[in-house]
Amino acid sequence: FGRKLGRLLRSFQYDVVQIEGIELAHVMPEVRLLSPDSLVLFDDHNAETALQRRAFRADLRHPRRWPAALYSLIQTRRLANYERLICQAADRVVAVSEPDAAFLNQVAGVQVTVIPNCIDVTAYQVASSQRPWDYDLVFTGKMDYRPNVDAMVWFVQAIWPLIRSRRPQTTLAIVGKNPHERLVPLRRLPGITVTGWVEQVQPYLAGAHLFIMPFRVGSGTRLKLIEAMAAGVAIVSTSQGAEGFPVQDDVELRLADDPAAFADVVIRLLNQPGERQRLGRSAAAFARQYDWREVIPRFLPLYEKE
Repeated sequence: FGRKLGRLLRSFQYDVVQIEGIELAHVMPEVRLLSPDSLVLFDDHNAETALQRRAFRADLRHPRRWPAALYSLIQTRRLANYERLICQAADRVVAVSEPDAAFLNQVAGVQVTVIPNCIDVTAYQVASSQRPWDYDLVFTGKMDYRPNVDAMVWFVQAIWPLIRSRRPQTTLAIVGKNPHERLVPLRRLPGITVTGWVEQVQPYLAGAHLFIMPFRVGSGTRLKLIEAMAAGVAIVSTSQGAEGFPVQDDVELRLADDPAAFADVVIRLLNQPGERQRLGRSAAAFARQYDWREVIPRFLPLYEKE
């Protein structure tokens, strides 16, 4: 990748170089050296320092997770300086949510523009004939990503027993590639399917009665929320899971932050198909503002040099 990038920067004069996420931020010095006249835009998909700080606090509650908490504490200190330097080196900085923008502004002292994550909304509007699966609850994501792992482990340990004790027939599909070793034992639990990699998530969303977002850790905004909304699925989320989206409880989705409340809402909605349909319709209408055709043009003014 580095060699190819170097060849491209030597061969062409780019008006704009857009760096996507902190994982690629290490190319900033090379871009500045080989393409000094380019406007450099840094699109920070997550405020990584904030993410690690929340992971540290979540893991600190459980002695068996203290090694992970120590890792997050070290990463928080390293990333705070790195994220500050990257933001200050860029000509433009973009965040996907207002909380992330405020955090980056505080850390780096730079102006941050908010442009949300977006999807092709029409790609998630699946016909009823394309619903080969039928699960009560569905969660999707890259299943070795720490916030996703934490969400599912917490849900299965703290919330799932409350649901199954009152509704034993409830089923859950955890959909996504690279299931972490902490998730492998969940395959043995009654009612739970851990799929691993799937070609498309749309059929699972279309066949879901509810989409769950039991997040305690994370930053940015979660594309999975918009994907589920675009599919017209009713959603139950923690406040952390819906952070960055201007949603209201009992309008676009349901919010619950403690295990008992989360379980209560899930059971109530599973027993009320009319309420699920109402929330799904409201969610689908909300998702339309995050279609890429609406969002991408907001980058264009940032490409203009002052």
